[in-house]
Amino acid sequence: MDNERKEKLITNLTNNLPVLRTMLHMSQSDLANTLGLSRQQIVSIETKKRRMTWATFLAAVLVFKSNKETNQLLSVFGIYTDELKEFIKKKDD
Repeated sequence: MDNERKEKLITNLTNNLPVLRTMLHMSQSDLANTLGLSRQQIVSIETKKRRMTWATFLAAVLVFKSNKETNQLLSVFGIYTDELKEFIKKKDD
């Protein structure tokens, strides 16, 4: 997967991060702790003052895929695409 596609996926998640986090009833601190970040890093990502890294993106996707409601939204929001699914599958092989 090229960097342009990765950036598009990261942007889609960044734009929808507050909605997804709220659906899981997670505070910014809760999500930060789950992802191994500080609350301020989550704030900076949500306000688009800081770019989400690819590693953080993948970790967040796994968190949101593990919940039935947010899992469905990942596809709707263009975050968990067939291309990302293949990318993850190849990394598992």
